[in-house]
Amino acid sequence: MDSSITNKPSLLNLLLERGVISSDRIDELRQRTQDENEVAEMAIQRGLISEEDVAKARADVLGVPYIDLFGKTISQTVLNIIPRELAQNYHVVAFEKAGIDVSIAMEDPSDFKAIEAVEFLAREHGFKVKYSIISASGFRYASKQYATLGAEVEEALAGADQSQKTAADEILEGEKTADKVVKSAPVSKMVSVILKHAVEGNASDIHIEPVENETRVRYRVDGVLHTSLVLPRYVHSAIVARIKVLSNLKLDETRIPQDGRFRTEWDGRIIDYRVSTLPLFTNEKVVMRILDRAAVVLDLEKLGFEGRDLKVMQASVEKSVGMILLTGPTGSGKSTTLSALLTILNDESINIVTLEDPVEYYINGVNQSQIRPEVGLTFAAGLRSILRQDPDVIMVGEIRDNETAELAVHAALTGHLVLSTLHTNDSFGAIPRLIDMKIEPFLITASLSTVAAQRLVRRLCPYCQKETTLPAELEKEVRKYLEIIPEAIMVERLGKKPDKLVFHEGKGCVRCEQTGYKGRLLINEILEMDEDLKKVCVTNPTIDEIRNASKRQNMVPMLQDGLLKALEGKTSLAEILRVTKE
Repeated sequence: MDSSITNKPSLLNLLLERGVISSDRIDELRQRTQDENEVAEMAIQRGLISEEDVAKARADVLGVPYIDLFGKTISQTVLNIIPRELAQNYHVVAFEKAGIDVSIAMEDPSDFKAIEAVEFLAREHGFKVKYSIISASGFRYASKQYATLGAEVEEALAGADQSQKTAADEILEGEKTADKVVKSAPVSKMVSVILKHAVEGNASDIHIEPVENETRVRYRVDGVLHTSLVLPRYVHSAIVARIKVLSNLKLDETRIPQDGRFRTEWDGRIIDYRVSTLPLFTNEKVVMRILDRAAVVLDLEKLGFEGRDLKVMQASVEKSVGMILLTGPTGSGKSTTLSALLTILNDESINIVTLEDPVEYYINGVNQSQIRPEVGLTFAAGLRSILRQDPDVIMVGEIRDNETAELAVHAALTGHLVLSTLHTNDSFGAIPRLIDMKIEPFLITASLSTVAAQRLVRRLCPYCQKETTLPAELEKEVRKYLEIIPEAIMVERLGKKPDKLVFHEGKGCVRCEQTGYKGRLLINEILEMDEDLKKVCVTNPTIDEIRNASKRQNMVPMLQDGLLKALEGKTSLAEILRVTKE
């Protein structure tokens, strides 16, 4: 442990004393930077610590009060003491006024430019300032009260009248008309507002779709779609055209799907949007995947790996050869787990090359390539080229065909660590799937290291969760599933074998938008290719034979892993049953 942390009161020292982060984690982060504020920010980005914990510790270090504005309604009169643009630029917000005293919350009290701007306003309008510290998420919550999504869009719509319906519908008739529509202020403002509120609301996807006489905007938050906005139908074509321009797609092509990408900067964060258009019967639908590197947790433990599963994954990436496969349906977090593994492996002494479809998260120091089937760059063709690039670690986005499977196995056998994904329902199905792809069983046992199957479940909001009682019949069924778990694993994960089953549910509060959930985590099952399993695999086994062999390695099946996480209070039983039902 660095003596500079323990010899004087500091931000990191307070965080250590409060037990919100371990000294090992701090030492690991301090290898990248010695600045304690940067260490704290990196810990937040990795999901190792909460923004609130850092804000409270920073308040104590600086001797400035901490304020929690979640759930507090701020009057527009007080809010507008700090103009919206200034608030967004400097991350300051006014939240209370008593006489000439105005309470101001700010993220960084050492930001002298922010203080200078606030003090200038105070002199101009004759008020005295009382400062408090607020977390980044607390500021985002408070600043949302300047205007709601609907109010901002209505403001933009005020500049767009029915005449735009004609211009949008005639967009194919000439470049001049198209240019007028997509660059008009109301349309640009509407698209900008839709994007901004999606990022602020931690949405992973935006759906813009024509529905009868309306255009519906839906956000996917924590895996669930919510309708956030309904617009008049006449602006639909103009909005789609604006997004096409941003994504460098063809405006006059409405008969076939198109894919594109663009980037924006919100509040100092670089956000990538992956765009997909799809022709429907009446118009085009647009779906945008939001790729926010700053919001992605790239720490295996914070993602949801625990106990034996965490140890197996860590041991797997420490090997210099072999193949690690991730399985699960689309949207189960496989790309995020792959990025977490690549982040662990990322080192100046290692050559990491990836082949993805498409590249989702850019990782500094990793050579990332995107497949382009239209020019012959398939996974198989790209993998052949990668093998001539002197790689140490290879990541193939997905094994889809026999040729890619053969090349991946060959790479794992010839001194490379290979990471990839496979579409199977569980980890047990990966080996039969490879055999179906004409891979010889003896080659699978020699190359395959680990198979991890995973799903994403919503994490219970820590601020509003409460205990819940199970119906007798459901509790009986849950106990039956828990009996499968080895007692040693149960003790390791829960501290003891529980006599009483205690589950939780979320009541809903302002921090979680009344849903009871905030964020997501993985439930998983990990199959390790040990000697017992190798003996079974060379006999061209069934899934049941593989499942029986896995019992000897204390493997916890996915449903049981989910039940343990529900008993730990991380998610709800209802969420586990929803995600694992077949």
